[in-house]
Amino acid sequence: MSEKNQMLFDSLYQLICERKQEMPEGSYVTSLFQKGVDQILKKIGEESAEVVIASKNDDRSELIWEIADLWFHTLVLMGWHEITPAEIFQELEKRHQAKSKPV
Repeated sequence: MSEKNQMLFDSLYQLICERKQEMPEGSYVTSLFQKGVDQILKKIGEESAEVVIASKNDDRSELIWEIADLWFHTLVLMGWHEITPAEIFQELEKRHQAKSKPV
């Protein structure tokens, strides 16, 4: 992932955390946090299903759109649990390094 893309993830995550703390009226993220983790999980389930459907339909632009929705809602869930993108990147890096080491 490029540094620019990682910065976008971090920036979006920071905005989500600000919404969680400030709870501005009219914000979609605020509405998710107000409804609680069950609503966030429901959205992730819906978006996951939409990713599957878009893939089965072999519709590249729809698939990109739906994956972006899934990633966004996953960032909201991460914000709920106060898990940072850096922690996810570290876990992925750890897994990658473990698989790339010779036996």
